[in-house]
Amino acid sequence: MKVVIFLFVVAIAAIGAAIPSPQALDKTGCEMNCQKCHSVTKEEIREILNNMKTPEVEVLKVEESPVKGLWEVSISNKGQLGLFYLGFAKSHLISGSLIEVSTGKNKTMEKFTRLQESRRIEFSKIPLHQALVIGDTASLKKVAVFTDPDCPHCSNLHQEMEKVILERKDIAFYVILFPLSIHPDAYWKSKSIVCKKSITMLADAFAQKTLPKPDCDTDQVDVNIKLAEALGITGTPVLVLPDGRVHTGTMSADRIIDFVDGVRPNKPN
Repeated sequence: MKVVIFLFVVAIAAIGAAIPSPQALDKTGCEMNCQKCHSVTKEEIREILNNMKTPEVEVLKVEESPVKGLWEVSISNKGQLGLFYLGFAKSHLISGSLIEVSTGKNKTMEKFTRLQESRRIEFSKIPLHQALVIGDTASLKKVAVFTDPDCPHCSNLHQEMEKVILERKDIAFYVILFPLSIHPDAYWKSKSIVCKKSITMLADAFAQKTLPKPDCDTDQVDVNIKLAEALGITGTPVLVLPDGRVHTGTMSADRIIDFVDGVRPNKPN
């Protein structure tokens, strides 16, 4: 039903954009170039988002959408990449998938996939020897994972990673504890897990079991936080591959395997 409503809204926007304005009829008006009459800056979108109480969203890119009358806005929300659409009048936002009727293609997902693929992180800067390991360290395919013990999406991803190593012995996950400031207990839990170097304790944290307080003096968690900031990682979970490809957010075991093997996804997780 949401998709139907969204398509109806987009159709109305398209019809409205197709009606020529007095400017469009004038050769000095918009003609076929909408940017002659309409423009928007990242600062304007930033102000709109501030008014909507979403101050932490970073505006990455703004361009015309496949549907006339709408801007396509690429964003990062605490490390989570996303897209939404803004009407030329700057009075309405549209969140959802843009479907091309003639082909049935999800244009939003196509763009989102390109957005994910365009992001790269220098894998060599990640100290794998300090990480907790899920799988065999002799595995040829390595995946660095930034995680937070109080992050629900991280918990889901952790379970999916465990499924992966049961199926694929050539994949190993190197887990970097990166507690987010929005989770007040995540910092000391991360230190406790690092002190014991225990992947089991991380699983216990995800299962909301009680963890002991840290019993060692370590700065590893602080080092991890600075590393994440230096790499531009602001949220969790985040997976990084040796070729620099990055995925933000959770996904199924099958999708993880496709990601590691370089298979382009056809649908959202």
